[in-house]
Amino acid sequence: MTDYAKLDAWIDAHFDEEVQFLQQLVQVPTDTPPGNNAPHAERTAELLKDFGLDAEKHAVPEQEVKDYGLESITNLIVRRKYGKDGDGGRTVALNAHGDVVPPGEGWTHDPYGGEIADGSLYGRAAAVSKSDFASFTFALRALEAVARPAKGGVELHFTYDEEFGGILGPGWLLKQGLTRPDLMIAAGFSYEVVTAHNGCLQMEVTVHGKMAHAAIPTTGVDALQGAVKILNALYAQNTLYQQVTSKVEGITHPYLNVGRIEGGTNTNVVPGKVVFKLDRRMIPEENPVEVEATIRKVIADAAAESTGITVEIKRLLLANSMKPLAGNKPLVDAIQKHGEQVFGEPIKAMGTPLYTDVRLYGEAGIPGVIYGAGPRTVLESHAKRSDERVVLEDLRRATKVIARTLSDLLA
Repeated sequence: MTDYAKLDAWIDAHFDEEVQFLQQLVQVPTDTPPGNNAPHAERTAELLKDFGLDAEKHAVPEQEVKDYGLESITNLIVRRKYGKDGDGGRTVALNAHGDVVPPGEGWTHDPYGGEIADGSLYGRAAAVSKSDFASFTFALRALEAVARPAKGGVELHFTYDEEFGGILGPGWLLKQGLTRPDLMIAAGFSYEVVTAHNGCLQMEVTVHGKMAHAAIPTTGVDALQGAVKILNALYAQNTLYQQVTSKVEGITHPYLNVGRIEGGTNTNVVPGKVVFKLDRRMIPEENPVEVEATIRKVIADAAAESTGITVEIKRLLLANSMKPLAGNKPLVDAIQKHGEQVFGEPIKAMGTPLYTDVRLYGEAGIPGVIYGAGPRTVLESHAKRSDERVVLEDLRRATKVIARTLSDLLA
């Protein structure tokens, strides 16, 4: 029996245990906001200890977390070194994030139940990305049980700031000098290996007018009318973005979404203030500085059309796009080879319109890719929607691909 077959057999023999591990992770909520995620890290560390894996707990200082708009973050690192302290080989990091958006409405399964139905495990973060806490952990366990590397090392990075941009997750671990792997794989889906992704700019726009009684509206300045002009100008930009195309397969064009709007005080009052939040996705070819400057100008020009309207613009997030680093070839080659063998179909290397933590490793000069347990599309996984789920057979097979890939990289 080849080592690959032995790795596969170990994973099959321990798959019920892997599923139970994932169920236990889903059953501890990590809704972000509010972002009280340290309890999940504590529970994860307990479960890892049962497998003989010691997790270093790196708590981000409380004030830093609160200033960021969250409640608690403890990031975990499991370090496994082979041979003489990992000498003579590569260190490969596997990163998955535990924080996730709140469940929202419309669920037919308990979002924190980890219920299994029709071959899938349901729950918030079941697909993105607690499934890869499981796939990465059990790939590592299979590697050590079967392949027993003689050199190099593996690190598990389980972090809790992806929804807010990653700065206090992988970004914080890298900035503190707590890790410096040679290569990394981040949580993803099973049918493609992602080498590039969009960037994301999020902004909060506050439109100020002047409140007045609705019976004498001319004594006020309608902030909502001002906001409508600004929104129309932004949506006009959104139409223009369709003419800007990316050369990266899997990524189309930039786009803009206004995801939240609030304002006014009552139906009989001219609104004096309206606040909205926008999300601008940037293709890898775009310059984030230019993108932000253009949006600020569009907003300012539209506001200037309404007498008495002023605006404040606050940047909430700037996540750069991920551009492929030349050193990622060993990762891509290994995942494509084993992915095709295990899934029985070619695994494409391509880009994704999402933004992820991987960019932070890339910005630190660490080549990385996105690969893990999940379906062909975000839509199929129901990520960020009701009834999020991971197909258990995808989880099983992705774990095998990761284990085989680690075996190759550490051979």
